[in-house]
Amino acid sequence: MRIDKFLKVSRIIKRRTLAKEVCDSGRVSVNGKIVKAGYEVHVGDQLEIQLPSGTRRVVIEKIVENVPANRASELFHEV
Repeated sequence: MRIDKFLKVSRIIKRRTLAKEVCDSGRVSVNGKIVKAGYEVHVGDQLEIQLPSGTRRVVIEKIVENVPANRASELFHEV
């Protein structure tokens, strides 16, 4: 799954267009490497997202196409 879509599905970032902008501006890294919006993520990847509210570090636990909002936090855990 593309990283911009994962950020939206997991509700880390609310809109996919905003997730794409954050990725393309160089504020997202996967396993220590800065990536663009089209990067394919996998289970076990460690994400670091620099947001205005602070930096979030998460590890991907599951990848699914759609998930209800109340179960979105099951897709990752904070580090």
